[in-house]
Amino acid sequence: MVEILFFSLCHSKPCRNIPSQSTLVSNFLYRNSFFGAGRTLVRWSSTRTKLALVFYTKMNVQLSTEEYFQVLPKGGVASAKGFKTGGVVAGLKSSGQLDLALVLSTVEASVAGVFTKSIVKAAPVLLCERFLKDTKGKATCILINSGQANAATGEEGLQDALDMSDIVSSCLPEIPPTQVLVASTGVIGKRVDLARISKAVPSLVTKLGHSDEHNMEAARAIMTTDLVPKYISVQWESNGRVATLGGMAKGSGMIHPDMGTMLSFLTTDIAIDSSLLHEILQRVVNKSFNAITVDGDTSTNDSVLIMANGLSRVPVEENSPELKIFEKALMWCCEYLAKAIARDGEGATCLIQVEVSGTSTDEDAQRIARKVSSSTLWKAAVYGRDPNWGRILAAAGSAGVDFDAKQVSLWLGEYRLVKNGLPLSFDKATVRSYMQAAAEAKYLSGEDQVNVYLKVGDGFGYGKAWGCDLSYEYVRINAEYTT
Repeated sequence: MVEILFFSLCHSKPCRNIPSQSTLVSNFLYRNSFFGAGRTLVRWSSTRTKLALVFYTKMNVQLSTEEYFQVLPKGGVASAKGFKTGGVVAGLKSSGQLDLALVLSTVEASVAGVFTKSIVKAAPVLLCERFLKDTKGKATCILINSGQANAATGEEGLQDALDMSDIVSSCLPEIPPTQVLVASTGVIGKRVDLARISKAVPSLVTKLGHSDEHNMEAARAIMTTDLVPKYISVQWESNGRVATLGGMAKGSGMIHPDMGTMLSFLTTDIAIDSSLLHEILQRVVNKSFNAITVDGDTSTNDSVLIMANGLSRVPVEENSPELKIFEKALMWCCEYLAKAIARDGEGATCLIQVEVSGTSTDEDAQRIARKVSSSTLWKAAVYGRDPNWGRILAAAGSAGVDFDAKQVSLWLGEYRLVKNGLPLSFDKATVRSYMQAAAEAKYLSGEDQVNVYLKVGDGFGYGKAWGCDLSYEYVRINAEYTT
């Protein structure tokens, strides 16, 4: 494997060794910069950077998504071979919007799940944990409702979740209830309306498909306070066979590391053992869904489920090249969906991306990045377009990671505000304009985010996290949530 040693644009020490086969470096260099500096600096700064780019060119290393997979423009959770999905109006939401979705594999699939760490787990989470244990990681479909969370509903709520599995199984007799997983989202303390679900499931089953419209309907059906549906799919080739991975997610409020009130469902047609699938999913979730925050609250229903049915006949085994490609694809999709959740945070006007380097370990850098991205004071400052960088340093210093404050350097976008722990003079109006431009940019364009880059030492640790600004609208939404 060829490795390129990229150097920081603004200091002499190397920031990080980046394996050419594990990083989407083209995005870092030409979109939002791995080093927290803007595109102009990347193109025109130090000799070291130019030499790195020359080396990259001469080695003819292709560092883009296309090296591994292509993004399907309107693909989603039913893009992989053998999967179907759809959404219907069951009447669970007072708005009359889509509120019930089903994801179905035409054959039994290997399944892995990662769930909330809250002690107060919703009935669907308990059901999924039980079924995955009983079946040793096998399932065929997932029924998802929005409108009621079925959390804090006791034994009656758990029976409701079991009944939801039975309802689907009765419409699809070849599928046992234990292979029907369930997920719910909505108001905590509300049991699901089984009568409405029972009436809606038969029509939902008959309308399942794998078109772009089916993918979008399913993504819309799982939304609560989300403003936009979130779905994605990628495809790659392996030994002459095509493998596909798709997914969808929901989440807008109660989002915090260790997952907030978010749901994500992923499907793939690779062939993989359930235990290996779980290992990969856990690693990916820690760097994607567990690296986002909206408001610091973790919910009762958080679930990420992935199904792999093997119909592409692309085997993924431990230490195989196929595993590396699959994990990259899964990481890309989960990061995309995680960022979509953070960007769609309740009342948010822009995404906040925090990158931290210079720690001893990646875990330490990640811990600082998460702390900064979840700082209420910093999030409020971003909404006010106030480059109050002291709030960033205050959050970083309370993350529980030891570093030398005299070595700290800080950038907002391409603007360096702190060097060696001391403030630099900068044009406040210019930086405010940068922050305002992020709020006015197109959703998930890469330009709709305020980029924070924090260097805290000379180590090779690196971490990244995402959040969003905190607006007056967030308070209004949550003050009126049930009234």
